[in-house]
Amino acid sequence: MSNSILSFNTVRTEIHGISVAELAEKFGTPCYVYDLETIQARVADLHAFDTIRYAQKALSNVAILDRLRRLGVVVDAVSAGEIGRALHAGFSPLSEPAGVVYTADVFDRASLDLVVSLNIPVNVGSPDMIDQLGERAPGRNIAIRINPGFGHGHSQKTNTGGPQSKHGVWHTQLDECLRRADLYGLVVNSLHMHIGSGTDLEHLSQVCGAMEQAAIQVGRTITTISAGGGLPIPYRPDQQYVDLDKYFQLWDDTRNRLQDRFGHPIKVEVEPGRYVVAESGYLIAEIRAVKQI
Repeated sequence: MSNSILSFNTVRTEIHGISVAELAEKFGTPCYVYDLETIQARVADLHAFDTIRYAQKALSNVAILDRLRRLGVVVDAVSAGEIGRALHAGFSPLSEPAGVVYTADVFDRASLDLVVSLNIPVNVGSPDMIDQLGERAPGRNIAIRINPGFGHGHSQKTNTGGPQSKHGVWHTQLDECLRRADLYGLVVNSLHMHIGSGTDLEHLSQVCGAMEQAAIQVGRTITTISAGGGLPIPYRPDQQYVDLDKYFQLWDDTRNRLQDRFGHPIKVEVEPGRYVVAESGYLIAEIRAVKQI
């Protein structure tokens, strides 16, 4: 896996060979323009993972979702609105892997109705969600997002693990979640961990260790582990991409140990958001006046 070169231009007169002035003339200002080639390159970076599940909250433009679907990417939805966008873009919850998965820490009424009626897989982030889903749709497979008790991101606001984060089931509550799932015949076949956006390999290796222990605790029903997202992108010339080969190797080693233990294949998902789209978008605006005070 390799990353394409990022340039930090102070002045840009074209986007993918098309004049910015021509785009402004044709579409007016302000307007957003996306470079599909950049998105394709980012998806290709992640080809070693079994499943690329795009976190569409990063950019839920239906046209972009449609292009990602054509590239073999599936999506994550965090609301009823995002479920609707995914379906409109052609994703099916019944495909393999599921074209759309609902991931959240709570069910609002509309989202619960949708996941039940359309058989959309759910990645639960709280014990109560297990009861609410189990009462309406017993016997299904579910995923559990686990907060491993620590987090790390490029800022406190992007930390999605540890005691300051609302996301995921607290790691010591996993047994309770399994008991609740048993009451409704729900089978935990997937686990998900994501500790923050912009983290590094050292902390990601800790996530792999926590994931392995959680999977062992759940047992042989596990068929998928999700590495979550948070892959960093450079915002300044002195910043770099994460080494994706080493990143994948951490998860592949974890997967292999679990496969040896359980005696069946384990798939590894990755859930990028901004990594896929952040460098593809441009806002074209027009200066209408210069005012000096």
